[in-house]
Amino acid sequence: MARPVVCSTTLEAPSTAISAGDRPQSPVEVTRCGAVQSTSELMHERLYSWTAPYESGVDLLHQITDILGISVAGPEGNRFMGFGFPDQTIIWDGAAVDNTYRTMLEEQSDPIPWRTVDIPNGFSGSIAEDSSTPVPEVSREEDVFSPVRALW
Repeated sequence: MARPVVCSTTLEAPSTAISAGDRPQSPVEVTRCGAVQSTSELMHERLYSWTAPYESGVDLLHQITDILGISVAGPEGNRFMGFGFPDQTIIWDGAAVDNTYRTMLEEQSDPIPWRTVDIPNGFSGSIAEDSSTPVPEVSREEDVFSPVRALW
């Protein structure tokens, strides 16, 4: 099945074999390509890792294996996965989806969150105050919204 592919090219050291002319060799350009799995494909695969999809899970084979406590699953519903009754395999599928979801969140988020300074409050004074009291003003907008790293 055709899937998206991501390729990366790097420069690597040349072979250590001595060439006929004994002149220095230049770096070698190496390209490596690998298949990419989309998020929806990954979640679909994890959802059916222990329990077969409905359309392939209602045949005679699955009815017999469900009674005997044998888990036959996978995207096509034809792989032996282990021993477990249908209620247990649903729990295993839920745990696989939860672990995948947590892993994807960790990969997408920065381990140290960005923090910003609070916006000045317009209600820090009273209307009854004397108008001659100077009100502190922010000179630059960058000072208010500049990101600050967390201390932990």
